[in-house]
Amino acid sequence: MLTILLRQRMGPYRPLIIAVVMFQAVQSLAGLYLPTINANIIDRGVATGDTGYIWRLGGVMILVTLAQVLFAIAAVWAGAHVAVGIGRDVRGALFHRVQMFSAREVGQFGAPSLITRITNDVQQVQMLVLTTCTLLLAAPFTAIGGVVLALRQDVGLSWVIVVAVPVVGVLLSIVVSKMVPTFRAMQERIDRINEILREQLTGVRVVRAFGREPEEKARFAVSNSTLTDTALRGGRLMGLMFPTVTVIVNLSSVAVVWIGADRIALGEMEIGSLVAFLTYLTQILMAVMMATFMAALWPRAAVSAERISEVLATESSIRLTENADPARDLALSADQYSLELRHVEFRFPGADAPVVSDLSFSAVTGETVAIIGSTGSGKTTLVNLIARLIDPTRGEIRVNGIDLRDIPECVLGTLYGLVPQRPYLFSGTVASNLLYGKPDATEAEMWGALEVAQAADFVRAMPGGLEARIAQGGANVSGGQRQRLSLARALIRQPHIYLFDDAFSALDLATEAAVRQRLVPLTRRAISLIVAQRVSTIRDATRIVVVEDGHVVGLGTHDELLHSCETYEEIVLSQTQASGVGS
Repeated sequence: MLTILLRQRMGPYRPLIIAVVMFQAVQSLAGLYLPTINANIIDRGVATGDTGYIWRLGGVMILVTLAQVLFAIAAVWAGAHVAVGIGRDVRGALFHRVQMFSAREVGQFGAPSLITRITNDVQQVQMLVLTTCTLLLAAPFTAIGGVVLALRQDVGLSWVIVVAVPVVGVLLSIVVSKMVPTFRAMQERIDRINEILREQLTGVRVVRAFGREPEEKARFAVSNSTLTDTALRGGRLMGLMFPTVTVIVNLSSVAVVWIGADRIALGEMEIGSLVAFLTYLTQILMAVMMATFMAALWPRAAVSAERISEVLATESSIRLTENADPARDLALSADQYSLELRHVEFRFPGADAPVVSDLSFSAVTGETVAIIGSTGSGKTTLVNLIARLIDPTRGEIRVNGIDLRDIPECVLGTLYGLVPQRPYLFSGTVASNLLYGKPDATEAEMWGALEVAQAADFVRAMPGGLEARIAQGGANVSGGQRQRLSLARALIRQPHIYLFDDAFSALDLATEAAVRQRLVPLTRRAISLIVAQRVSTIRDATRIVVVEDGHVVGLGTHDELLHSCETYEEIVLSQTQASGVGS
């Protein structure tokens, strides 16, 4: 999986990769030439006392060393550009893929796991590419060239190389085979740490309110200890690799000196050749050590690549269409709009029962359809289906007679103005959040939307007005202010279909009444779908849909449902009694 991922992403960097190979070849050959020069200095300069010869070859050694350094720097520079570029491309591909996911795919992977895959997993692959360009590519040149040049110095010592290199390879293969499952488990443990941290940071007020700090600390400690144990196990395995290579290098060096000394005594070998052979042996085994370092990184990068590829290979359950269709475009450019649900059903993969089943109703421009029901009855799922955040598993949803699945994303985005159940504001300013709804909105349009949403007064009171800072998630404003800003963001685009998913729950009755009164002129020019818990919010709706366990159990006006729908009557009665008790 790792090789496939890298092959797919290396296309734009082939010139740089070729340059890295050339730079590493030159710097490796320069490094291999130095022991031969050193041997000549010892045998023909030092042994004979020829000072001039020593100075001449010493100058050559300096030039070769400078060339080696320069080409090594160039190789690292080009390799770093390749690694960082591939990391950027993979992160971008993951981000765009996740952006295309529906709620089903996001839930399948989980937000913490997706964050880990986009950050930590990509970093592992990027580190592998960097070390490949800076270390591994030099290893073959050094190993092969070292063997050839070592044999030129003395063939009789070649058996040391023949024994040492396979021993290193076998021992390292055993260690690496045990590292792969360890690193796979480590990435899963990181996912779990991210999940717990995300929960604790998001729910910090709940944790403190219920005094659950000790339990949360214990939960984090267990997950942290599990990750630590797994990391230590992987670290111990990795720690075995370098001492193993070092021991073999040292034993091989002892063997070379021992046997080489006898050969020198017999006149079969010169001192310079022994020094050169020993240097080449060290370079060969150091090349193996560099490959060893790569072998240590490969398993973790392979696991990360597998997790990355899993996301990239997952297709969104929402299929987008970009095909041109003049008839469709003409139908969607009309002044009047219609929304129709035909026997819509949705169930999560593997679920025993659908969340919503056999839902059917319709609305046209100027009508307000309200949806009410008990908690968990499928109201928000219905809104997500209409907004096409998820697709129905059965049935169809049509706008102006066209199935949502046949409407291009760029067109679909202009149809809706969504105020979600949990309003979310992005870090930036009030203005930047409003511009999410309409990128080319003027300042007058922004203030107009804020006035309708009853948010203008508190925005004017904020330092900077429209340029007032908004923290991530809107953490620096109250729940009611966050909801009104989210409402203004939807209103500013003046869509054809408004989707208010419990959009007034954080507002007091007076503010809600003021908002709904200001909404009347806007909703007359669009279809409005309101999900609400309070009967007072929806009693004036054109049509009220009562949902129970994902089924429509009532459809009509407020007065009609009071006499025909027992579920609606119970909801009204419970809220009336609660209001009486409260008063």
